[in-house]
Amino acid sequence: MTNSEIVDLLELTGRLMELHEQDAFRTRAFSSAAFNLDKSTADLANLPVDELIKLPGVGKSVAYKIREIADTGRLTELDELLAQTPAGVLDMFRIKGLGVKKIGTLWRELGIVSLGELQQACEEGRVATIKGFGKATQDKILAALEFLQEQKGKVRMDKAAQMAGLLLDELTPHFDRVEVSGQVRRKAQEVDTVQLLIQTSDPISAMLTLNGVPNLLPNEVESSPFAWRGQLDGFDVRVELLLVAPDQIDRQLFILSAAEPHLQQVGSGGASLLQVAYTSPDTSEVAIYERAGLPYIVPEMREDEFAFRWATRHRADELVTWDDLRGTLHNHSTWSDGKQSVAEMAAYCRELGLTYFGIADHSVTASYANGLDAERVRAQQAEIDALNAGFGTGFRIFKGIESDILGDGSLDYDDETLASFDYVVASVHQTLTMSIEKATTRLLRAIENPYTTILGHPTGRLLLAREGYPIDHRAIIDACAAHQVVIEINASPYRLDIDWRWIDYAMEQGVMLSINPDAHTLSGLLDMHYGVAVGRKGGLTRQMTFNALSLDDMQTYLQNRKLGIGKK
Repeated sequence: MTNSEIVDLLELTGRLMELHEQDAFRTRAFSSAAFNLDKSTADLANLPVDELIKLPGVGKSVAYKIREIADTGRLTELDELLAQTPAGVLDMFRIKGLGVKKIGTLWRELGIVSLGELQQACEEGRVATIKGFGKATQDKILAALEFLQEQKGKVRMDKAAQMAGLLLDELTPHFDRVEVSGQVRRKAQEVDTVQLLIQTSDPISAMLTLNGVPNLLPNEVESSPFAWRGQLDGFDVRVELLLVAPDQIDRQLFILSAAEPHLQQVGSGGASLLQVAYTSPDTSEVAIYERAGLPYIVPEMREDEFAFRWATRHRADELVTWDDLRGTLHNHSTWSDGKQSVAEMAAYCRELGLTYFGIADHSVTASYANGLDAERVRAQQAEIDALNAGFGTGFRIFKGIESDILGDGSLDYDDETLASFDYVVASVHQTLTMSIEKATTRLLRAIENPYTTILGHPTGRLLLAREGYPIDHRAIIDACAAHQVVIEINASPYRLDIDWRWIDYAMEQGVMLSINPDAHTLSGLLDMHYGVAVGRKGGLTRQMTFNALSLDDMQTYLQNRKLGIGKK
């Protein structure tokens, strides 16, 4: 059992205990343990009880529960709670903003045991009549239900890539050639179909092979002699495995990896890209674009006609790559809610070949994430000075902070504290329900703050879980241009915010973008791969990528910016 699996079971136990109104002290014990252990780097599954109880938030009773989970893979107490809880009530936990107590009230007072029943109760106005709810809460629940329905059957980019990798590993030994295509190949941030192409001259034999692959669950109604359709066990998203003849696989790989609007682009010869793809004797992708009289477009950008407009001003080799990144600027450590120390995070960055690491732990307002007050800021900066003294000239840790943007748009430190940082990532984390006017005004004030270096995850969205608050993107980007504020591409696959569709406009206005992993663990630093993918999708060039600056250029940029603030 991994730490995250153990923590998830403890957290679910605590939530179900609260739902069933069990002893408040024991409920808090589970919730507290889950909260504290989520940040632990200890190997929970291999610790004895007398070592577990030394960890923050872990009492003797919970320690025995952790051992039960580690030894058996399950928790008897949780199984009993699950047996008492309708599956539809558990589904309500997916509704953002709907707490356990309110879910319990809906279940007990209205007898709601499914998301469908909840939606009907909201539409009939019954939820608004319950004490503590009201029409505003009812409307929020309805909006959240509609959002969940729209996202049903989709997975994030990271899960889709994981699935495609599992399928590729499973199928490659059985076939001469297997290719990932479709949405996964063009790096869609949300995927509803994981598609692979299988080269074969014997589709009957190939289909028999597929039907014998473990963990593949066929949908016989949707499948056909040349297309296996179904699901991969454990994933709620469609899988499509297409059988293609050897002389057609390159052609189909191109066609199936591009969205329809992209394929309908008409080239200089008067034929669409799709028409040329079907008739070209040379089926390589470069040859198809050339024959159509169109510039070559990388797979990530094959969404619509935007890529061709972009290509009138840029070349494909200008797009940012992983190898272009020189550092990383939005990361968390054990000083706030990260799992590794500053030293450990910096050491891993050096292993990755990066030349600078920026720490941006949570600020004082983020008490839920152990945010730093001014005294702890000074202590962390002293630690960074000591670490930097041992690096020489080839690597540096920059002193940053992720400062919360308060409701009125101000940052949550005084100017003296803000001035102590090398840079500031300004982000919204609380009070996310706002009109477009309020949200935009709030961000504009933060952008105008002379200490704001980077605007973090501008809309606060969580893909497949929470819509972002509405903002006037043009006004925000224009303000960043006026105040020389960098915009973050939050590379966490949960966010990927700012949306790729606004990258080109930002570049046109002269606004640089920073591919920031928002890493809380060592592995989280690798999320920059996802940021690179959506950056390329939006046409981001290495020249306009903030953290593609060399160490010397980054130091000069940050020093000059601080000098500029000092003169104001």
